[in-house]
Amino acid sequence: MNQPLYTSMKVHNEIELCEIYDPECKNLIERALLNERISFYIHWVKPSFFQRPKNVCVFCVNENAKDAAEEIVRAICDENGYPVKFLLRRANNQYL
Repeated sequence: MNQPLYTSMKVHNEIELCEIYDPECKNLIERALLNERISFYIHWVKPSFFQRPKNVCVFCVNENAKDAAEEIVRAICDENGYPVKFLLRRANNQYL
């Protein structure tokens, strides 16, 4: 029996790249990732009462694009002085 080619492909290999706190920084990173054709999605973190500031978003990218995306984020945040927290951990996605 022949199996489709896509069965050997690795899927669901997203990583949480970084946490961003500033909306302007988020917009700059979005544009830069789109310009470089790096696929991403944004996960909005629910703020807890004691720990996190409001409007924290996590950029998630495919593991294969991690290095390029990290370089882009570092360049934007270093150049403009935005705070960023790199997570670099496997995304905990519940698809079903």
